[in-house]
Amino acid sequence: MIMRFFRETLLVGCAALAAAAPVQAQSEQQDGDRRAVFIQPYIEVSQILTAELSPGDEVLTFTQVAAGVDVNAQGRNSGASVSVRYERNIGYGDAVDTDTISGVARGYLSVIPRALTLEAGALASRTRVDTGGAVSPNPLVSDDATSQVYSVYAGPTIATRLGVLDVTGFARAGYNRFEANDAVIDQAGNPVDIFDDSVTYQGQVRAGTRVGDPLPIGLAVTAGGFQEDISNLDQRVRDTFVRGDVTIPVSPSLAFVGGVGYEDVEVSSRDALRDAAGNPVIGTDGRVVTDRSSPRLVAFDVDGLLWDVGVLWRPSTRTSLEARVGERYDSTTYYGNFTYIPSRRSALSISVYDGISGFGGVLNNALSALSSDFVANRNPVTGDFGGLVSGGETPGLVNSFGSVRSAAFRGRGVNATYQRQMGRLTAAFGAGYDRRTFIAAAGSALEAADGLRDESYYVTGALTRQLGNSANLQANAYANWFEAGTPGNDLTAVGASAAYNRSITERLSARAALAVDYFDSEFTAEDFATATALLGLRYNF
Repeated sequence: MIMRFFRETLLVGCAALAAAAPVQAQSEQQDGDRRAVFIQPYIEVSQILTAELSPGDEVLTFTQVAAGVDVNAQGRNSGASVSVRYERNIGYGDAVDTDTISGVARGYLSVIPRALTLEAGALASRTRVDTGGAVSPNPLVSDDATSQVYSVYAGPTIATRLGVLDVTGFARAGYNRFEANDAVIDQAGNPVDIFDDSVTYQGQVRAGTRVGDPLPIGLAVTAGGFQEDISNLDQRVRDTFVRGDVTIPVSPSLAFVGGVGYEDVEVSSRDALRDAAGNPVIGTDGRVVTDRSSPRLVAFDVDGLLWDVGVLWRPSTRTSLEARVGERYDSTTYYGNFTYIPSRRSALSISVYDGISGFGGVLNNALSALSSDFVANRNPVTGDFGGLVSGGETPGLVNSFGSVRSAAFRGRGVNATYQRQMGRLTAAFGAGYDRRTFIAAAGSALEAADGLRDESYYVTGALTRQLGNSANLQANAYANWFEAGTPGNDLTAVGASAAYNRSITERLSARAALAVDYFDSEFTAEDFATATALLGLRYNF
């Protein structure tokens, strides 16, 4: 019921945006340079042929009907980017009908300019889930192992100045859900307890002085907290902290930074419902059934000192580097970010992260890190959103789905994005590494997952080349490597697609596209390779 309401709400919103398009266009014309608004609702009808190259030779055909809207609206005190698409694949013969909603949205509204802002983001993505809980964001049109990922968050941010103090803060609440068509089993035939849904809460407030005002160094105090309530076994991740920081300038572009504080982190859950033999009861969806009456079992509990030291380097407004190393979660931690924007035509961003959460917390954090000014890159054959956005100041990536095990984990990794515009050619690339060490209580149904380490490597890219005023060429490629913490569950997924689009009239265009995808799973000795072709028409309202 929740997901039905979610889908219907998005579709109603798309219809409302489409109806408002003439009004928005008029508003753009009246406001001139004060507002930039782009709203493009559309419908598509396509014929798709999918041919299995390995291990079999099955050929399936589909008629695909899709409707969607792309929005980019930037104003003085508000901004939003939205890409939402609903599609229905009608199969022939042995092919199964499917319907999918996918998209990404991020926006803000300044209630009090430069003081109080409301932010929100949402994600809907079709994915492929494999053995061991591996998730790839690029499923096939005919794939029976597809699943849906949903994520949404919203909350206010504040920024003001009280005397010599800069005061900033934010509060966010989010909801996340993973829907799988079938239960997931590992190489040994055991069901993998995959993530169901979670609710997240996060908040932080910071007060600090600037370097040179009134002291030659900068001082700050920060307090914050994060909590994720995961439905599987009623898991709870709670992380609170308070810390003080100092910034010591060495030169106009370089400063040493450091901080020390106190943290209280706990991961706990309830036990599973047990049968007469003491075995966990497994539901029809393959997930462990929670015993709501059981006491909470603590899986991770750390409270005490946290600290870190590092450098802050800003040689110009185009380049920024912050790198820190220290101790958190009772062990060594390191994190930071690097941004280089040499011009409006190119941008590079690198981020190193370390944190404890569940699957949903990762999604909410990735959404909140996106800009509100972007263009979503979609697979030209399936129409799916693969996690890469471009445009604005820097590109963004919501691609580290990694493992979808239900247990909470400590996630460490790095991701990088790069975009460049060269004349009529626009390119965007993303890559990263994600390592998740799972945390589960002794004696609980998830005990076997405690200490397991799943690792993911991923690369994705998109190219668009304008061919005159009425045609363009698109190309997408991806590669995902998943190394499971349990033997025999590794996965490699690689694919590429290309499309030629040509305008027939001002609003009507035609598309021809081709894609090749390859999946190599240790779960089976056979590799899967598929080629897909598409011919279709698109009408822009």
